[in-house]
Amino acid sequence: MASLATTGCSEKLCSREGDGIRRACTSSSPISRDYVDEKQARQEAALFLREAERTRKQIEKLEKERTLSVQCRKHGWTDVSGGLEEYERILGEERHAEMAKIKKQLEKIQNGVRKFQRLLIDVKPTPELIERLQVIMSEVEVAISALKEEQCTSFEGLLKEERICRQEIAAYGKKIENWNLAVNSEFKPPAAPTVKIKTLDRDLPAEVRAVESYLQKTGGTCGGWDQFDHQTFLRVWTKYSGQPAYRKEAKLYLPCKTLEEIQRHEEWHLELTYLQDRKREAIQRWKTSKELEHQTKIQRQEEAEQAERSKKEARNQAQQLKAEEEKRVAAQQLEEWKEAKRRKEEQEAEQQLAEEKRKSKREKEERRRQLIVKLSVEEQLRLKREEEEEWKRGRREEEEREMDERRKRAAKGIKRLSERDLHRVLAKLEGKQLKEKEEEERQERISAKIKEKVDGHISRDPSRLTRPTKGWEERMKNVGPSGGGPVLQMFHRAVPSWRQGL
Repeated sequence: MASLATTGCSEKLCSREGDGIRRACTSSSPISRDYVDEKQARQEAALFLREAERTRKQIEKLEKERTLSVQCRKHGWTDVSGGLEEYERILGEERHAEMAKIKKQLEKIQNGVRKFQRLLIDVKPTPELIERLQVIMSEVEVAISALKEEQCTSFEGLLKEERICRQEIAAYGKKIENWNLAVNSEFKPPAAPTVKIKTLDRDLPAEVRAVESYLQKTGGTCGGWDQFDHQTFLRVWTKYSGQPAYRKEAKLYLPCKTLEEIQRHEEWHLELTYLQDRKREAIQRWKTSKELEHQTKIQRQEEAEQAERSKKEARNQAQQLKAEEEKRVAAQQLEEWKEAKRRKEEQEAEQQLAEEKRKSKREKEERRRQLIVKLSVEEQLRLKREEEEEWKRGRREEEEREMDERRKRAAKGIKRLSERDLHRVLAKLEGKQLKEKEEEERQERISAKIKEKVDGHISRDPSRLTRPTKGWEERMKNVGPSGGGPVLQMFHRAVPSWRQGL
């Protein structure tokens, strides 16, 4: 599973490296194409991550199942656990070697891509540079394709191994299901199935029926024993090649069985082996007889096929003669059809030639008519242009006369307006001078009046400085004494020492 995840990762990285090269080579592609490529890359990355997560969960599940090796050691199955551990170690070494190899190939591809991107930065397009880029691109693409082919081959091998393992697991599952169908030693089959088995086995050889009846009587393929006990007995018995010394070791592995039971099971096994050998011989004889019957049947079939072949050849010959006759008739009909078709094509060619002549004549007439119409239209256009030019000329002269008349009227108006403005300006100046003169006279009168008021004689009275004013006297009329008793203490502001005595 880890190898699957590793190979999948390598393939994705290879595809991303290839996409990086393509994006570097086609940097001037439209924005929409880049957006689609980026979206597709994100979808592929998400799919790859989901697949990796699913693979990781499968690996964790398999790691949990490895605890079966501990149970195998507890039950004494050291050979099974040892084989599993050895196989797991081999798989781990192969996986690490494969990962190192893939990592080396990916580093090579990544170095090629980085080298390609460095060459594309701030360079001028020259033939040598383009050739060098092509060489690098070809090397990277060859490396990517080789890695993909290798991964595809490894995937095919893994799929093949998976199919084989699935088939083996299915076979073991069927074998485990058959364990439940094994008949116990104390089981007595009912009468009805016995009759049915006899009716079904009526055509089988006596040796085969003897084995089946022996197994039914003695408790199935394990002789009435448990499957595990029977497998343990077979392993020990095979180890000692059936020698009596095996019974002691078998007794150690099978503590719930007595020596008499082991001896009876050995006799049962020897009898079963003898019957199975006879069954194999009978089956071989049956196969030989079937092969003889098959050969005789094949010989008869070949003779029938020979007769059928001769009949078929006669029919084929008659059909061939009939086909040749039909072919001759068809060839004659084809010749007649070709002749009719040739005559028809000749008639069509003559009709087409006459039609082309009529068409060329009509085209000439149409060109002549169009030429006449063109000349008449050109003459009308010329006359119209002359009339327009004459009208434009008269219009220009009239406009010039109007402009001269307007210019004269404008000059007269300007002269009249300038004289009017001059009279207005002079009148304003006179009014302004008159107002200024009146203002000056008014100011003189005001200053004279003020001077008369200020120049009056006022005597000096120094005592006015210490006397209260009239306002203060009016204010002090309604003010009584402040406080309700003698002053016990009056607080004064502190005087600094440097000011004391001043």
